[in-house]
Amino acid sequence: MDFQLADLLEALCDADRDAEVLVAGERRFTRGALDERANRLAHHLAGRGVQRGDRVGVYACNRGEWVEALVACWKLGAAAINVNYRYVVDELRYLWDNATLTTLIYERGFAPQVRTLALDFPRLTRYLVLEDGSDEPEAPGVPYEDALASSSPERGFAPRSGDDRHVLYTGGTTGLPKGVVWRHEDLYRNLAWPLARIETPEQIVRQSPNPMGLRTLALAPLMHGGGQYPLIITVFNGGVSVLSTDRSFDAERVLDLVARERVMTLNVIGDAMGAPIADAALDPTYERDLSALRVVTSGGAILSEPVRARLRTAFPDAVVTGGVGASEIGTAAFEAGREEHDGPRFKLATDTAVLDDDLEPVPPGGVGRVARRGAIPVGYLGDPERTAATFPVDRHGIRWVIPGDYARVEPDGTFVLLGRGSACINSGGEKIYPDEVEHVVALHPAVHDVIVVGAADPTWQERVVALVDPEPGSELSLVALQAHCRRHLAGYKIPRALVLGPLRRTEIGKPDYRWATARAAEASGSPGR
Repeated sequence: MDFQLADLLEALCDADRDAEVLVAGERRFTRGALDERANRLAHHLAGRGVQRGDRVGVYACNRGEWVEALVACWKLGAAAINVNYRYVVDELRYLWDNATLTTLIYERGFAPQVRTLALDFPRLTRYLVLEDGSDEPEAPGVPYEDALASSSPERGFAPRSGDDRHVLYTGGTTGLPKGVVWRHEDLYRNLAWPLARIETPEQIVRQSPNPMGLRTLALAPLMHGGGQYPLIITVFNGGVSVLSTDRSFDAERVLDLVARERVMTLNVIGDAMGAPIADAALDPTYERDLSALRVVTSGGAILSEPVRARLRTAFPDAVVTGGVGASEIGTAAFEAGREEHDGPRFKLATDTAVLDDDLEPVPPGGVGRVARRGAIPVGYLGDPERTAATFPVDRHGIRWVIPGDYARVEPDGTFVLLGRGSACINSGGEKIYPDEVEHVVALHPAVHDVIVVGAADPTWQERVVALVDPEPGSELSLVALQAHCRRHLAGYKIPRALVLGPLRRTEIGKPDYRWATARAAEASGSPGR
C-alpha cells in the first residue's frame, strides 16, 4: 500500500464506515456513504473510457458531488480538474485545452457556456449534468444521479500508486492559469502528514475516528487550493470537512454554519472575509453558540492588525493566526508573533527557506524568496518553461519550488512577508512591496480596506498609489495618510496618490490587482503599468 489518496481514504472508511466525514449544506456524508457514491461515479467514468492519467473537469460550485468527483478520480488514478466557474468563455476555452479534458461534470446552469465550447472540443465527448435548480432546457450529457444509480457501489478497481497525479489549477497573481501537478504521496506528505506523523500508509487508521476532533470550515471554494487543501488536511486526519454551499459570501450565514456544525477551525481569506465575520460576531442582536471555535486562520491573504484585533475580541477563546502558502508550495510558514508596523512574523516550516537569486539562504536583514524542497509538485502541466523557472535545482542538486513570495529575514530567524515579486513596485530603482505598505496604511483609523499598487511616473518610473475604502463617516486626505505612513516607512515607500472608493477583490477575497492597477492609472492620468 502506497501513500495514494484513494487507498488511504478507503482504509479510513474500513476502520469506521459510520464516521462522519463531510457536511455540504443540508447533506451529510459518512465515510461509507462517500465511498459508495464515489465508487459508483468511478465505475461510470471507467465504463466510458476514463483511464489512469485522464483529466476530468469539475465545473461546479461547492457541493457534495465535488468531493465525490475528487475521490472517484483518485480511485481511477485520474485527476479532477478545478474549473473556475467565474471564467468567461475564452478563459474556459484556454483551461479546457490546456488540461486536455476528456470528461466534464458540470452544473446545469453552466450549460450555455458548455454548448458554446462543445464544438471546439471534439475529444471531450463525455458530460455529466448536475442539477442546480436552474431551468436551462438544453444541457448535453447524462444526468449525474442516473449515472450513479446504474453503477456498482463496490470497489474493484485496478491497483493504484503513490505516483498517481493530482492536478490543481491556479490563476496566480498574473498570467494564464497553470495546472500544478502533484504526486499523491507528495501531496499527502505536504498537507496531511505533518499532523498525522505516520510512518507507513497502513497506520492511517490511527486517524480514526477523529482523534483531534477536527471540524473545519474553509470558506474558499473547492475550485481553489484554499478549498481543496483544508479538505485534504481534515479528511486524512480523521476529521469532518464542512462546506458552505452558499453561492455568495454572507458573514451571518457563515457564523450560523459555524454554530450549527460546532466548527473548530475556520479558514478565512484576509480582511475581506475576516472583517465582516468579526462584525457579525460582535453584533449584540445575534446570539449564537460559537464556543466550539478554537482557531480562526487566514490563508491567501494576511489579516491586518485592526481586523485581527476585532476577531480576537469577537472570538476570545480562539487563536487568530495565519500562514504563508501557495498552490505550488502547500504551507510554507506559520505565524510566530507580530510587530505592529511590519505585520506578522513567520516561522519557516520543515524543508522551507528564504533564498537569494543564487538559491542560497538569505542572512538576517536580507530579502529573498520563500522556497520549499522535499514533498513538492512535479511541475506545471504541459509547461516545461515555467516549470524550470519555478522549480529550480541548486548547486547542491536540491530541487526547490519558488512561487515568488518575497520576504525579509529577521535577526531571530523569522521573516516578514513582503508580497509577490510580480506585484513589486519599482520607484527610482527602489523595490517596494505592496503588502508591506498595505499593512501600514491599514493601521490608520480611517481606513476600512486598502490595496496598494504602482502607477507609471515620468520621473521615477512608478509611484505608489493607495486605493482606500474609508471607514463609514471618516475622512482621509493624502497629506494625513502620508504623515501616518512616514512614522513607519522609508520615504520612498510612502503613497504618492490616494484613490478613495469601494475596492474590488476576487471571489475568494484576494486583492484584484489588475483592477486596482487600472483604477490607479485612470485616477492619476497615467497609462498604467
